[in-house]
Amino acid sequence: MIGFLIILHAIVSLLLITVILMQASQGGGLSGTIAGQATSSILGGQGAATALSRITTWLGGAFLAIAVVISMISGPAATSGSSLIKQEADNAPAVQGTELEIPTVDPTLESPSADQ
Repeated sequence: MIGFLIILHAIVSLLLITVILMQASQGGGLSGTIAGQATSSILGGQGAATALSRITTWLGGAFLAIAVVISMISGPAATSGSSLIKQEADNAPAVQGTELEIPTVDPTLESPSADQ
């Protein structure tokens, strides 16, 4: 499923790049070069620009929607609310020699006085 979505996303990306490059800009774009007279005669001068704008909008929306679906499907599963560092610390084996004894003070012994 995820492989199909990634391939579909790549195809939509390539189509979006192509349609954007075909749009007429200040320099004329590729719309007049590739389609030439055929596009102008079928759709008219303004019709070609409007059709390319609509196709760009739909491909852009499809691009974003597929990206969101891929991220939702392939994202990490929320199995627990604890952090990864805490999980690894709990699963880590105990290291030898880390058991240190804490020295205790006998409260019955008198502390040395400052008078001496």
